Amino acid sequence: MSWRCHTYTRRAKNLGASPVKEICMMERRTLGTNGLEVSAIGLGCMGLTGAWGAAPDRADLEALIAAAIDQGVTFFDTAQVYGPLTNEALMGELLAPYRGRVQIATKFGWATGENGKPDGMRTDSRPEHIKAGVEGSLQRLGVETIDLFYQHRVDPNVPIEEVAGAVKELVAAGKVRHFGMSEAAATTIRRAHAVHPVAAVQSEYSIWWRRPEEAVLAACDELGIGFVPFSPLGKGFLTGTVDATTTFAENDLRNRIPRFDAENRAANLAIVRLLEEIGARKHASPAQIALAWLLAQRPYIVPIPGTRRLDRLTENNGGAAIHLDEADVHDIAEAAAQIQIIGARYPEFHEARTNL
Repeated sequence: MSWRCHTYTRRAKNLGASPVKEICMMERRTLGTNGLEVSAIGLGCMGLTGAWGAAPDRADLEALIAAAIDQGVTFFDTAQVYGPLTNEALMGELLAPYRGRVQIATKFGWATGENGKPDGMRTDSRPEHIKAGVEGSLQRLGVETIDLFYQHRVDPNVPIEEVAGAVKELVAAGKVRHFGMSEAAATTIRRAHAVHPVAAVQSEYSIWWRRPEEAVLAACDELGIGFVPFSPLGKGFLTGTVDATTTFAENDLRNRIPRFDAENRAANLAIVRLLEEIGARKHASPAQIALAWLLAQRPYIVPIPGTRRLDRLTENNGGAAIHLDEADVHDIAEAAAQIQIIGARYPEFHEARTNL
């Protein structure tokens, strides 16, 4: 894909000695076969309501979203369970001034707890639950139609054909434009796609978590489905700003992730050193190389790094300006394959709900 970028003079600041590419206005990519066009890099918004520590001030959030729009980001990712519910409401307010210029993705499929909010512990993709949930999402987001509606996790108790059928009805009713799936296996994706076209699959994918390469990306190739990597920077680890001595806020999700145990972090720094080495040659930061590597995998891949900081936003978006040729991509993958990553990416109970 050609990456001719419009001139954009702002440069990332406060990034220490790390080399950083100048940011440019991004090209756009298409997810699926029905014309869902989005920016090549999106913004994962889960952390804006405090998943990685205290939530930022409202003025800082408004500045972050304005900068993202200014830099060409049009694709914003939220979910019913983030907050829970408060993240959708926040994004509805923050993106209201940009209606018609952005695409919003949200997710359904968690059971409702005693407080009436999704609890993230039990799946519930019964058609009646999906249809009731979409009404709340529409209200909180302040839109008439949701651009991309993902099943957040596959529900083993509900046939995927019923889920796809329910979303198909929502599309026909004008409440949803495109259907997506998250952390689903290739066989499940094919079954759903046979009922209603899947525009995008969102799963974790990065240079240190490559499971989608085993079968899911081949299914996307075959069916014309876009792929949206979440945690493309390894929940911050691939930025080079986390090491064995880093401490996280008490409510930071990484405190519960085995891969982020201090001992494991020390061992896993080898993958960061590889990105730093490539970055030195390309005059780019480790984060930018990690994102450029993903963008080079397929023309339909759209990573959604999350951040709450303006400097990191600009740094991440600069990854779209970096060209990695076929040899670069191969060399990075080959070198990464020689590095053993230590620790599971999720606690065991959470991992059991993925790749169904």
